[in-house]
Amino acid sequence: MNLARFARRRYTHGFTPMEPLPRLSAALGGAEIWIKRDDLLGLAGGGNKTRKLEFLIAEALAQGADTLVTVGAPQSNHCRLTLAAAAKEGLKCRFVIEERVAGTYAADALGNNLLFDLMGVESVRVVPLGTDLAAEMAIEATAVRNRGGVPYLIAGGGSTPLGALGYAACAEEIMAQCFETGIAFDAIVVASGSAGTHAGLLAGLLALSAGVPLTGINVRRARAEQEANVHRLAVATAELMGTPAPTRQSVVALDDWVGPGYSLPTVEMVEAVRMLAALEGILLDPVYSGKAMAGLIALIRNGTLGAGRRVCFVHTGGSPSLHAYARDLRDPALNA
Repeated sequence: MNLARFARRRYTHGFTPMEPLPRLSAALGGAEIWIKRDDLLGLAGGGNKTRKLEFLIAEALAQGADTLVTVGAPQSNHCRLTLAAAAKEGLKCRFVIEERVAGTYAADALGNNLLFDLMGVESVRVVPLGTDLAAEMAIEATAVRNRGGVPYLIAGGGSTPLGALGYAACAEEIMAQCFETGIAFDAIVVASGSAGTHAGLLAGLLALSAGVPLTGINVRRARAEQEANVHRLAVATAELMGTPAPTRQSVVALDDWVGPGYSLPTVEMVEAVRMLAALEGILLDPVYSGKAMAGLIALIRNGTLGAGRRVCFVHTGGSPSLHAYARDLRDPALNA
């Protein structure tokens, strides 16, 4: 796996930390938990999309783009980080926001929506769930061209084969840290949403012959649909790298902790966010890492990841959106 042959911008200095979570591990009484701190990646507020953008922005610059166009949900971490990359590179940025839950977008909301304003997003256009997002991005691209600009379109979550290289690189980073510290993991757990992070890790781990099973915790779709999405992207990513393609059987994206829908709070998510904050001083987000940690906690409690095993949780970031969910996270009824 030779990723050096792909153009890449660097927004993070060195590796993100790999840290033990001794207090959480003791409280749960099962597997020994470690955390890969991708919430500490570069750009405004950090998070997993930074790794994908390193490859995507390099291509945008090579094509002479002056405006990034992308899509996301309300409070989108991907939009926040795409806008941060645009600001850092001196580019403009436009969003199409898909309101996956009706009435959830407010331009004056806190969290990521505030950061959109602070970092100077050029345009935000809100569309309902089920809209053809590729067609909507094409409309934005036409608007850019009409004013003499050069657009570069980025799919939701940066989840293309090129973007997924960011998490093939992360797999390489994790295995290098394992080698340097002498720590071997029995499992890796990560949130599974737009599929790029999950697919990139899967393709990268296979290319490295790592032999560590990867479990995705789905935050939006039913298991069969999500696993098919991840597999399709992982195969395309492997093809881009020139490495073996993952099998369909190697893709696991559990859907037990999605709850009533994407971005909608659950009792388990609130417990996970509050536990990690109180026990380890680490902030999760309500949409992705909080639900993924809820899944990990459940897998430990039900014995799937029992004592004597060591697990790596990939923290995909997202904490800038916490303030937008303050009422849900404080509600004692949700913690009963």
